[in-house]
Amino acid sequence: MINIGVIGYGYWGPNVSRNFNSIPGAKLCSICDFDENARRLAKIGYPHIEVLSDVNDLITSEKIDAVAIATPVFSHFELAKKALNNGKHIFVEKPFTTTSSQAEELISIAERKKLKIMVDHTFIFTGAVRKMKDLIDNKILGDLYYYDSTRVNLGLFQHDVNVIWDLATHDIAIMDYLIYKKPIAVSAVGAGHFGRDIEDVAYLTVYFEDNFIAHFNVNWLSPVKIRSTLVGGKNKMLLWNDLEADEKVKIYDKGVDIKTTEGAYNLLVDYRSGDMYAPKIDRKEALRTEGEYFIDCIKDNKTPVNDGYAGLRVVKILEASTKSLEDSGKMVKL
Repeated sequence: MINIGVIGYGYWGPNVSRNFNSIPGAKLCSICDFDENARRLAKIGYPHIEVLSDVNDLITSEKIDAVAIATPVFSHFELAKKALNNGKHIFVEKPFTTTSSQAEELISIAERKKLKIMVDHTFIFTGAVRKMKDLIDNKILGDLYYYDSTRVNLGLFQHDVNVIWDLATHDIAIMDYLIYKKPIAVSAVGAGHFGRDIEDVAYLTVYFEDNFIAHFNVNWLSPVKIRSTLVGGKNKMLLWNDLEADEKVKIYDKGVDIKTTEGAYNLLVDYRSGDMYAPKIDRKEALRTEGEYFIDCIKDNKTPVNDGYAGLRVVKILEASTKSLEDSGKMVKL
């Protein structure tokens, strides 16, 4: 049995607590939050579980095997470092840390102490993304050309991070999971409104070797909510609409064929337009799947796909986006 302690019972903490409380092989032992109202809600939800106000009491507890950190990103590093130094495995909300150097230090401690780090990149455990992974790995799309993501809505405004660190983190993590290519540079532009020096609208481009390109549109000021991703390949193209009730993933037999060198020079192309099909998608809750996977990785001493290094790769792109924003969209090499 893996005994779990959860730090943070605000926006995401209740979901983390609910899942770890019901996963076989895991036992939710403690919940900690400095906010009195959050503690009151935790006590109502889990009357038989210890609810604490001091994180040190949870982190140093000998009965806790793993700590789930569901707090704002600025607090991740110190909490994760204390937990690792006290011999706890860690499950950390995205983004992993605020800097790549912090992420590297946590990875070093975990490796030295033989502890697991899992970064909560929840979307890679959705049935849709798992299906996309299977299609890409099995070359159904063929050689990949581009990745294009839109994640926009009205709100929820954050006070400590900009819209890229808040929303694009999801899609960068998904891209990192799906695409076996190494990013080489990043450029980003954005704007902040309402007298805040925090971007609420932004466009991020990630450049890769062999002409692959990824683009992310993130926005807290959209009148409509859109959650869509396009992946273009030589053979087929894929659309993921996360707001679609039934056919979340659609594969299109559409593309462009250039048959001769002369045709390439003259931009003479043949357009291919075939069938569309929507594969069956697993509907199991992603956070539940992720929590079960975390417990299995601890028990079986497996390295998670969303380990500290995955978190580090995402943070490096986020860091580069911040530098590019500060320099009016100038390309920043990774």
